[in-house]
Amino acid sequence: MPGARAITVSIVAALALSGCMARSGPIATLPPQGDLDALAYGQQARVARYGIPAAISNPGYQLDAGDRLRVVVYGQEGLTNSYAIGAGGSITMPLIGAVPARGLTPSALAASISGRLRNGFIREPSVAVEIEAYRPFFILGEVAAPGQYPYVPNMSVESAVAIAGGFSPRAKRDEVTLTHPTADGVYRTVVPLGTPVGPGDTVLISERWF
Repeated sequence: MPGARAITVSIVAALALSGCMARSGPIATLPPQGDLDALAYGQQARVARYGIPAAISNPGYQLDAGDRLRVVVYGQEGLTNSYAIGAGGSITMPLIGAVPARGLTPSALAASISGRLRNGFIREPSVAVEIEAYRPFFILGEVAAPGQYPYVPNMSVESAVAIAGGFSPRAKRDEVTLTHPTADGVYRTVVPLGTPVGPGDTVLISERWF
């Protein structure tokens, strides 16, 4: 009978639907915004989740030994030149001699040079400092060609590995150790591949055990 057949079909459909509901897993939900940022290697998420110091994730670039600078003193060709920061952390200029540069930003160094020149040499000096070449970074461990390489702005750990020829067959690829020198000492932590690398940093790729 048509009516009985319709009732039977409705019952079978209801039972099938209830069976699907019983077997279904939990509904997927989007992670909190912080986790989304971490997946995208956002700055704040890196600091909060991995304990990476702000100097790594958002470098307000601080000068150190190995950096080469272009110092321009407007109207003073004898002072305008390229200067390398020596092992002692200073540059040496005519008239004013050694100027400490380690730990300063380029603009802070320009202000320091201006102050020294103003003290008995030039009445109103105008100074600009630009980074001509960054100090190198180092990559060690399980890469094709470990060693020292010129730093490239906006580098990540992943791009550092690529510069060193890629991972070796025994490399542990999911996380690496990043050593970052700071004014307070050396900071060492395990980071994901998207973490920024700074000049002077050391990237260590460990060997996997299985």
